[in-house]
Amino acid sequence: MWVDIDNSPHVPFFLPIVEELQNRGIEVMLTARAAYQVCDLIRLFSMPCKVIGRHYGKNKLLKVLGNCLRAAELLPVAIARRPDLAISHGSRAQVLACKSLGIPTLVMHDYEHSTKTGFIEPSWILMPHVIPNNVMSRKTERVLKYKGLKEDVYVPQFRPDVSILSRLGLDPENLIVTLRPPATEAHYHTRESELLFKETLHFLSKQPNLRIVVLPRSVLQNEQIRKDWADLISGGRVVVPEEAVNGLDLIWFSDLVISGGGTMNREAAALGVPVYSIFRGKLGAVDKYLAESGRLVLIECIQELETKIRLNRWKRPTRPDNGSGAVLESIVNSVVSILENRRPASDSVVSDRSRQSKPTPNISC
Repeated sequence: MWVDIDNSPHVPFFLPIVEELQNRGIEVMLTARAAYQVCDLIRLFSMPCKVIGRHYGKNKLLKVLGNCLRAAELLPVAIARRPDLAISHGSRAQVLACKSLGIPTLVMHDYEHSTKTGFIEPSWILMPHVIPNNVMSRKTERVLKYKGLKEDVYVPQFRPDVSILSRLGLDPENLIVTLRPPATEAHYHTRESELLFKETLHFLSKQPNLRIVVLPRSVLQNEQIRKDWADLISGGRVVVPEEAVNGLDLIWFSDLVISGGGTMNREAAALGVPVYSIFRGKLGAVDKYLAESGRLVLIECIQELETKIRLNRWKRPTRPDNGSGAVLESIVNSVVSILENRRPASDSVVSDRSRQSKPTPNISC
């Protein structure tokens, strides 16, 4: 089986999946794209992986050309090893390469508003049960579901490492906030998210006895944050890690998390840490589910920074309530079923009506 890692969150996500597949006697080859912090995290988790291709920025034309170029770069690997199944969490280049070679593909998704690729649709799609079937593919019989979140795959294996505090120079006596900027190079990025991030940092910087750890998503974003917020960084109010860190460790020892959407929000929700989303793109079914169940608070405008965010110390349990590992088993069972029978197996393949997204309001109430 061929696993292609396309983005930073996919490194911890695929680590237990690869280990479980190998435990079941399946040979796995790994490739990755040099995008965001993928290479740093591969080294952090000691994950043997061949890095092929890179990210081409937020320009849509360059994105398309970049995916085509990377697909061509992946072809020699696919031809040499001829995998029985290719799997990713949204790697368009892998699907395109496999399409030309007749290799079956399984693509996972947890955000239904990602750009659809039409003619390079994968053989199977696997996603959380809260996402409607028909929003990701016209071939609903090829849509598989698992009950839970993507983050439930690796959170059960998490064991907190308190050394994260000393390594970042953080005093546990202070209130610690982890702040993740929006994905400015993603196709779903909005200007409102960027403005709301800046206002959030202004708001937090005015609070006494509070330290802010900012986790940039890319080298360019890192450089921009260090330039724009140099005074807060030099004054010790804002900490920007010099190297990749285990995000779960940082989340666990934070009192709250504020993020521009995506994985970090859901990791915090999975761990029970208070979390606020400043994402202003189209809200996905997973975030709707978390917000409706009270595990995620949506910040929709500047005024809500003061009215919704609770700057209180989190009453941290002695250890995480990691869950059962059922999501990992469900995903691996689906993969093995496809490998063995070329037919999908899923916890849920029931039809569902797609939900209509509400218009995105301005960040000012």
